Amino acid sequence: QVQLVESGGGLVQPGGSLRLSCTASGFTFSVHVMRWYRQAPGKERELVAVIGSAGDTTNYADSVKGRFTISRDNGKNTMYLQMNSLKPEDTAVYYCKLNRWGQDFWGQGTQVTVSS
Repeated sequence: QVQLVESGGGLVQPGGSLRLSCTASGFTFSVHVMRWYRQAPGKERELVAVIGSAGDTTNYADSVKGRFTISRDNGKNTMYLQMNSLKPEDTAVYYCKLNRWGQDFWGQGTQVTVSS
């Protein structure tokens, strides 16, 4: 069955960096668009970044453009989110998502806290 496992979250000071990973199994990772979302306390889940199946097309939310980089390694069935110049407002649970044949699959999420 489809499994998505996020890792790499933690506590970081403003201006710091983190790299999140999403390891996938149970489906053909290399043919699917993948997405990172986040959800801050009391807010709706929002789309952060999208990457095409081959990794050659990417899109970002305006709030993270120029600071975050989405990438993937299809040989390792893993997607990444490199987050630089982190701000307190980036604090959230970060999720990876697959949409396959109209059905959404989510990981369990990884907490990112940006605080001094």
